[in-house]
Amino acid sequence: MFCPSYIQGTIVPNPNCDPVIDAQMIGGALQGFECDKDVLIDILTQRSNAQRIMIAQAYGNLNGTDLLGVLKDNLDGHFKEVITGLMYPPPSYDAHDLWHAMKGPGTDENCLIDILALRSSAEIFQIKEAYVLQYNNNLDQDIYSETSGHFRDSLMNLVQGVREEGYADPAMAAQDAMVLWEACQRRTGEHKNMLQMILCNKSHQQLWLVFQEFQNISGQDIAAAISECFDGYFQQLLLAIVSAVRDKPAYFAYRLYNAIHEFGFHNKTIIRILVSRSEIDLMNIRQKYKETYGKSLFHDIKHFASGHYGKALLAICAGDTQDY
Repeated sequence: MFCPSYIQGTIVPNPNCDPVIDAQMIGGALQGFECDKDVLIDILTQRSNAQRIMIAQAYGNLNGTDLLGVLKDNLDGHFKEVITGLMYPPPSYDAHDLWHAMKGPGTDENCLIDILALRSSAEIFQIKEAYVLQYNNNLDQDIYSETSGHFRDSLMNLVQGVREEGYADPAMAAQDAMVLWEACQRRTGEHKNMLQMILCNKSHQQLWLVFQEFQNISGQDIAAAISECFDGYFQQLLLAIVSAVRDKPAYFAYRLYNAIHEFGFHNKTIIRILVSRSEIDLMNIRQKYKETYGKSLFHDIKHFASGHYGKALLAICAGDTQDY
């Protein structure tokens, strides 16, 4: 299991943050015909989420209006998505992205995977609560209505938030590995259900042991077996779970690289990952990105994104001197 010497985001609490002064500066930046986007970037990308919430409270006390609503009204485009995304508490931001992934025509299945396969049971419960509060809808019901097949079954399992946490039973690992091996061999609906029950419910510590036993039994890596035996979003979801067990920063580095290079700069994916991982492990993701793909994440964002949108992304990403 991936165990770095440190897990670090790129945004940390700013010791010089004064919520009232920051709120006054933001208020000034939002006045006039054109808002001062540089001020918004300089303040909001250099404060932790908890500090931004205090700034929003101070802004409301000073102006009698909701800062998030004012930002939505005054900004536009992808820059608006970045700045408003920073203002949500993490569970609310995930709920926001899940809602938008499913509303309207079409569904962004990759967004569902990025969030539900990579969050803990406690985080999923918080997301579900935020989803109800923000949209007066049930997340389970929306997922059920917007997806199908074994992909839906797996998502419905994940959204229950019943994954075991921190528990490992070496005696069960070989048995679980045998179930996975049989599922890959037979590929029936029943076997797919048994496979997803293990991957969606067992603790990451247990799955680490199961994957080792799978290698011993089959002579094949679990990710290679899943890629060979299954397809579509069901396959992608299972592989995301494997990545969550083994190396989350590597998974997000892969998703960012694909979003930048394979999909013509898929803005929503890039914004979602940078904002949601900025205080968790974005520094580790940056490191994995450079190790794996040769160029720094900062370099690639700078090459593809421009204007205040690009400046906001780069401020969140941060960078070392050699990245510029």
